[in-house]
Amino acid sequence: MAESFGVDPARYDRARPRYPDALVQRIVGGSPGRAVLDVGCGTGIDARQFQAAGCVVLGVDPDARMAEFARGTGVEVELATFEAWEPAGREFDAVVAGQAWHWVNPVAGAAKAARILRPGGRLAVFGHVFAAPPEVQSAFSEVFRRLVPDSPLNSAPSRTPLETYQAMFARAAEGIREAGGFGEPEQWRFDWQQTYTRDEWLDHLPTTGVLTRLPPDQLAEVLHEVGAALDELGGGFTMPYTTLAATAVRSGTA
Repeated sequence: MAESFGVDPARYDRARPRYPDALVQRIVGGSPGRAVLDVGCGTGIDARQFQAAGCVVLGVDPDARMAEFARGTGVEVELATFEAWEPAGREFDAVVAGQAWHWVNPVAGAAKAARILRPGGRLAVFGHVFAAPPEVQSAFSEVFRRLVPDSPLNSAPSRTPLETYQAMFARAAEGIREAGGFGEPEQWRFDWQQTYTRDEWLDHLPTTGVLTRLPPDQLAEVLHEVGAALDELGGGFTMPYTTLAATAVRSGTA
């Protein structure tokens, strides 16, 4: 699945939500300088937000298609997984990862971040969780049950999406704690919302992990039916988002 997101990097970059400015500012304000390493930078969505905040950003990503797109937007990217990437003596004031840390070994990744961060530097891993309003989710679920019966989207989860992601970021915090080299990890939360038109949601939907691997004809059918459902619901909806982060400061003094 990790390799499926690069199928259409332009759509991914256009349709995926940005990160709360408050998150970016809190990371920048809590770092000793402006040198940022962006792990799993993808198309450069959060990298460009950190650039806009005055940072010098280096991205690392294993997908050549995503990296090429990010370079075209002005982000410097080196092609590698974080585990295999060679820092070559470089140090950073912040190591960040947006929607990407779950592809990294949480202990080995945190240990590597500790080695390349300056004392007082910050590791911050973050991502979005969302759940559509009940009437919207019900309409979507009916389409997925009918057209993609084998999809994980059709299983009855034992936890809400927020509970699932909170557990995931708790594991990330525990990985930081286990790696050593950091102060006690913190967990941050930012609640916000984004309104989607019918066409904006249909643009976003193919960038989600389960649907990136559907055959084109099946994906087209899903989008047609979801579009019809959204027409019945008035042509759009407002999605509540929560952005979660696990973060810690590198121990030691300069």
